[in-house]
Amino acid sequence: MSDFPKIILREPAAAEFSAAVPTLLQRLYASRGLSRDADLESGLEHLPKPEMKGMSDACTLLANALEKQHRLLIVGDFDCDGATSTSLAVLGLRALGAVDVDYLVPNRFEYGYGLTPEIVAVAAERQPDLIITVDNGISSIDGVAAAAKLGIPVLVTDHHLPGDSLPHAAAIVNPNQHGCPFAGKSLAGVGVMFYVLLALRSELQQRGWFSAERAKPNLAEFLDLVALGTVADVVPLEQLNRILVEQGLRRIRAGRCRPGIQALLRVAGKESGRLVASDMGFAIGPRLNAAGRLDDMSLGIRCLLTEDADTALSLAAELDDLNRERRSIEQSMKDDAMRVLAHLQLDPTAVPNGICLYDPTWHQGVVGILASRIKDRYHRPVIAFADADGDEIKGSARSIAGLHMRDALDLIAKRHPGLLNKFGGHAMAAGMSLAKADYSRFAEAFDAIVAELTSPEQLTAAVYSDGELTAQDLSLERAELLRGAGPWGQNFPEPLFHGRFRLMQQRIVGARHLKMVLAPEQGGEQIFDAIAFNIDTDVWPSPDTEYVELVYKLDSNLFRERLSLQLMVEHLRPL
Repeated sequence: MSDFPKIILREPAAAEFSAAVPTLLQRLYASRGLSRDADLESGLEHLPKPEMKGMSDACTLLANALEKQHRLLIVGDFDCDGATSTSLAVLGLRALGAVDVDYLVPNRFEYGYGLTPEIVAVAAERQPDLIITVDNGISSIDGVAAAAKLGIPVLVTDHHLPGDSLPHAAAIVNPNQHGCPFAGKSLAGVGVMFYVLLALRSELQQRGWFSAERAKPNLAEFLDLVALGTVADVVPLEQLNRILVEQGLRRIRAGRCRPGIQALLRVAGKESGRLVASDMGFAIGPRLNAAGRLDDMSLGIRCLLTEDADTALSLAAELDDLNRERRSIEQSMKDDAMRVLAHLQLDPTAVPNGICLYDPTWHQGVVGILASRIKDRYHRPVIAFADADGDEIKGSARSIAGLHMRDALDLIAKRHPGLLNKFGGHAMAAGMSLAKADYSRFAEAFDAIVAELTSPEQLTAAVYSDGELTAQDLSLERAELLRGAGPWGQNFPEPLFHGRFRLMQQRIVGARHLKMVLAPEQGGEQIFDAIAFNIDTDVWPSPDTEYVELVYKLDSNLFRERLSLQLMVEHLRPL
């Protein structure tokens, strides 16, 4: 748990909600950019139509391939969005009548990211008639060219930001490509693939493809995968994505989801009936991601694809073991990084604006998580590097609000030609590679760019609070109201509150978690539980502390079939 941050109160904008929306929720929604009841609609009928640039060409390509019984090969990415996108593409195309659909996911340690010429060579061994990329491909200029030389057309489906040049693919579907009119720019890769399937189903229906023998599928059956990939990829939860996530959550809660998702919930100790979006981000997503980080993402895809519950549980147990290993590696790397940065704690003015870290012993698959942890600790954009092949190192970047990471890297590439071998990504996360000998020069350039593009206020740790809750609002009823008012997530954050409380009891549970019993600062008979994860054990427990200030989320805890109020503490300090 990081140092206690500056608290900034969220200010609700003007809104016109009806009386059907509770007053507390009106305030919370208005401070997140919503203003009317229509903004809360979560039915599938409110999804925008699949009218994206390149969609018509993509559907013609796919429909022709299905009619000719062509061999289709899905090339995915090695994260959770990639795994769900790949699984969705395989299952969805089969449901629409494709007779030969296979998948290939690059091993990040052998081939790196995306449709590279090397992966095309591997793919060609399977003799596909069409390669379909999911969650990648928009930057695969050389890979698409290599496929073309072999006579293999490529359909690119992606959501990453495009560079100055696009691959010469048979079709490209990406809401972020220049000239695309589709308003939902925040779709994850799995969301883009879901839209491709929706449009393809319409194209096939127009062709008279469906019949009594070949029924038109209900693609909503795959929304569990769409919801999982959307949450795990931390894309902004604008209304389009909130609809996709909410509909997927409803299916999972009702038990109508993939056996693999049920199995992953089971090994994570989560009840499907009370699942919320954050559970997918913190319980299911990391277990799938562990396969791509440490081993091979095909393990995670097999878990999502299988129809057999026992097989799913066995694969989920393997993924759980990999996640435990990932945690151990991550903690070791974090300890290394904190030792490197220890002198900065003594002199805050020495902290770089943009932090770069490199250690030849670090694991390439875990540097992204490390960058995220250090970013949270220092509230600085962070890039962590590990050795790659030969004299190259690969970095994973995590940013802070207000600094667009991919744009910052693009600026570095333009000002320092040849410094970056490759780069790509989003506003908040990116990846890159460069020569090991150029690391120091890159670190200086990154620090300078961050200093140029950010203000001191942006580099100061702060949290946005929805204010203090009254004693009446500190109730199980309010906690359940908030729990059902989401889905909460990126750019639509779960409500966060702050306040002062009397510390009645405190004890360490697990290795570094502080379990507390609290009472309102002003007294009274009301008491409730609270828990803070990953606290500083040099400070807590603190027997002399009578009062604490907290930043917390209001939640409920189900234990032995008893539901009770629980405060999930994000930050705390003694008073």
